[in-house]
Amino acid sequence: MERKTLGVIGGLGPMATAYFMELVTTMTDAPRDQEHLPMLVASAPYIPDRTAHILDSREPDPTPVMEQVGHTLLTAGAEVLAIPCITAHHFLPRLESALQAEFVNGVEKTVLHLKEHGVEKVGILATDGTVRSKLLHKALEKEGLLPVVPSESAQKDVMHLVYHNIKAGKPAEMDRFYNAAESLINQGAQVSILGCTELPLLKKVRPLGPGFIDTLEVLAQQSILACGCKLKQEYLHLITK
Repeated sequence: MERKTLGVIGGLGPMATAYFMELVTTMTDAPRDQEHLPMLVASAPYIPDRTAHILDSREPDPTPVMEQVGHTLLTAGAEVLAIPCITAHHFLPRLESALQAEFVNGVEKTVLHLKEHGVEKVGILATDGTVRSKLLHKALEKEGLLPVVPSESAQKDVMHLVYHNIKAGKPAEMDRFYNAAESLINQGAQVSILGCTELPLLKKVRPLGPGFIDTLEVLAQQSILACGCKLKQEYLHLITK
């Protein structure tokens, strides 16, 4: 299979995009430079906030700007597109229709990975926009999996981590993360989805322990495969142990 060029609609946020590129490189089974995945990356942090528009339609719609960035990537030679922002997947149907391009759907692929590994009840750690839009809920329920979300106070901890720690470039307050994770475990979650692409960056602070799945890892895994490159065997199973 001939390798395809991956186009990355990035900058949502910039650190998540940089980490996604690192994951793609790390997870690819490539003994030499020439066997790595060709990537075109557009870091566009000026794309309007996805959560803000989902919560209030009067806020700027990010879709037209993401469409422009996607078109630029396709014109430059990208053949498969990925967006390292799970909240942005809410707008994926419109982008697919407008661009007539192949996208790697990180939400659908994450849910399928959980189902393939026998998980039935799934916790969601994500932005208010993702939770309110039911993006992950719908994908999980479509495959017969049961979603659970943090308590109201724990969800505030998630948003604080994303917007006031990680996006702000400040140290992560890990007690907030574990408070939210415990809220899901108490509801019977077997595995919790790191459903905002900022949250996987917490793994750089310390190992998170068992029972988590990183949507960025899934997106990287599936991008590698979609573009015809080889995946390292240790990245076939992505639920933390």
